[in-house]
Amino acid sequence: MRGATPGQLPGGAGAAGTDPVAAGLLRPGLSGPADEGTAAPPVSTTTGSAARQALRPPRTRRSGSPVSSPVRGPFRATIAPPEVAPDVQPLQTGVPDPSVTPPPRRRPAAIDDPYAPLGLRVGSVTLTPILGQSFGYDSNPNRTQVNQNASAVSRTELELGVRSDWSRHELSGNLRGAYNEFFSNKEANRPEGSGELRLRLDATRDTQIEIEGRYLIDTQRPGSPDLNASVVRRPVVYSEGGTVGVTHRFNRLVASLRGTIDRYDYENAKLTNGTTLDQSDRAMTAYGLRGRLGYEIHPGLIPFVEAFVDTRRYDRKIDNSGYARSSDGTGIRAGTSFEITRKLTAEVSAGVSTRSYEDQRLGTLTSPIVDASLIYSMTPLTTIRANVASLVDETAVPGANGIRVTRGSLEVAHDLRRNVTLTAGLRASDAAYQGANIDEQLWGAYLRADWRLNRQVALRASYAYDNLRSSSPGASYVSNVFLLGVRLTP
Repeated sequence: MRGATPGQLPGGAGAAGTDPVAAGLLRPGLSGPADEGTAAPPVSTTTGSAARQALRPPRTRRSGSPVSSPVRGPFRATIAPPEVAPDVQPLQTGVPDPSVTPPPRRRPAAIDDPYAPLGLRVGSVTLTPILGQSFGYDSNPNRTQVNQNASAVSRTELELGVRSDWSRHELSGNLRGAYNEFFSNKEANRPEGSGELRLRLDATRDTQIEIEGRYLIDTQRPGSPDLNASVVRRPVVYSEGGTVGVTHRFNRLVASLRGTIDRYDYENAKLTNGTTLDQSDRAMTAYGLRGRLGYEIHPGLIPFVEAFVDTRRYDRKIDNSGYARSSDGTGIRAGTSFEITRKLTAEVSAGVSTRSYEDQRLGTLTSPIVDASLIYSMTPLTTIRANVASLVDETAVPGANGIRVTRGSLEVAHDLRRNVTLTAGLRASDAAYQGANIDEQLWGAYLRADWRLNRQVALRASYAYDNLRSSSPGASYVSNVFLLGVRLTP
């Protein structure tokens, strides 16, 4: 027994080595050695009852206290040595080692959508290519006020989604391209496209490095104030750029710094009289630096202040109108980003920007800036998206130094069934040419229905309406576009 000492054994036994018989606890001859002072009974040869009586041991007088029942052996208790705790405890199994960081918990497996594209697995990166082909009708292919020349249209789309599956870092992006062919108005044929590819490097637990590449392909409409000429077809505008930034967390303080570069090129325009309008004077490169400082008051709530500087440098010092349009800009804004129960994610900010031009005749352009974005998962089936953005854009209109542009959109997507999604949206914009009496206001609406037959095939039907009102003569237009097509995902 642990901690037992002589005189404290179970059953009240005495010191080690004490004979229970000698203590008077047992009768000799039952289950213990005979007393040394007692003679052994003689052996009798009598048979029967007498013999059995003769074999019985003689009765002896009890000594000591009587017992209620005989005590069987063994009679000598073995005393174990006292247990002493070892200096080094044995290793216990089943208890986590505090010095080892436990692996992160696996996220619960998402419910598999039987209509979601699986994509193509390339190593640890998933590529999701999409080929779309639509046919329909466009009431105003060139977006002009006169000579609208409505036409049937064929629209071919290519799209590539990129998503990595890495334990650290992340690669994501979406690349899009399309070509519109008008069967009755060949001069309106045009390409379009946009895309971005982002790489996030987790340098440490608190430091992230972000790299982004982007591109944009668009066309100028013939009635644009920047063209101010009768063109045969829509000139193409190319833009490509990149961003490199770093974000670091100092406990609740979040600081980020980003550098940007963007290149813009304009295709020459072919005029109706057979001549060419040179637009090389509009080619430029923009460089920017943006810093943000935020403080996490509550998880998901981060107020911030942001400052930026940029410079825009034209390839040609003097444009076709005789203006030196290179400029330098600064700006500051304050706002907050917040996330509420993962259903509502938003960022809202407001501030002011100032742009100074190399040509003193263009003066200084000061403009308020307002930016907001919101994603609200109202129900598991309904999602609302809203965006507002403002900027100062470039222009080639003589006497105007820039364009104050404000854009906004609202979109609601609802799943009628697991494989049927209905999307409706509104959009609006205002472009005010500073230094020229020109203002253009656009508002539009669209409706789209997607029916996914399986993971590889989906049907799409859409309608879009645009109405632009411009103070520039001949620049206003109205358009209606109907499309019906199929989208294939290998």
